[in-house]
Amino acid sequence: MIRLFAALMAFFAAMPVAADPSELRALMTANDSKGWEAVGRLNIADEAFCTGALISETLVLTAAHCVYNADTGERYPANSIEFLAGWRNGRAVAYRSVRRYVVNEAYDFAGEDNTRRVANDIALLELDQPIQKTNVAPFAVGDWPRKGDEVGVVSYAFDRAEAPSIQETCKVLGRQGGSLVMNCDVDHGSSGAPIFMIQWNRPVVVSVVSAKATAGRLPVSLGTSLGDTLDTLKVALANSDGIFVHVAAPTEGAAPVVVRRDTGAASTAKFLRPGG
Repeated sequence: MIRLFAALMAFFAAMPVAADPSELRALMTANDSKGWEAVGRLNIADEAFCTGALISETLVLTAAHCVYNADTGERYPANSIEFLAGWRNGRAVAYRSVRRYVVNEAYDFAGEDNTRRVANDIALLELDQPIQKTNVAPFAVGDWPRKGDEVGVVSYAFDRAEAPSIQETCKVLGRQGGSLVMNCDVDHGSSGAPIFMIQWNRPVVVSVVSAKATAGRLPVSLGTSLGDTLDTLKVALANSDGIFVHVAAPTEGAAPVVVRRDTGAASTAKFLRPGG
């Protein structure tokens, strides 16, 4: 996860104090997890993990920085990434390797860390085989939330890596540099986690967790802007035979920040399927 120590005081000065977000709740049982099985853990080269969400039988939405090695800046091979749908207590509902992926062309992993960079932190992963299970329903993608809207997050993190947790209610505090600023509770490993809103009487994905930041003493989380980018990524993926990644020049004009960059949550453990 990217961690931004941002100078956002002016941004928050005119804002009313938001209601306290709900507590994280671990989804430890099959009943707890019902309806959230399409959220999964992305195991990356036995070195790190992120969170991702299935948005079709073959496509997983996550954060772009998850596919980069934080130490070398090199991209991980697609076949070194595995999606574990509904991972909980040592088992997943489905296991799939990644065949190829595409990263938002406006995202620059080596560029300056700021909220504009966060806004472009989106990747789309294509699985090697579709997930066709009645209890794993891909999520629809909805409209971008506005300031004051309530959202929720389902994620894994370094200290809760073996089961997802849900935060049912947190607030959109505003937008800066094209990114969402929220009071949701995220940590390393939450990168790529889907941010949900209730639209059309069901949860839909409206953003992706990219970073955590501080505004004065207030911890905040930052989400990406999906907009038309997701459709562009789908087209790029459809027209590509392999890993398709464009890296654009850094975006100018965003507020300066000091950053500590991490990709998901580091791990030296081997991630094995039950029984081998």
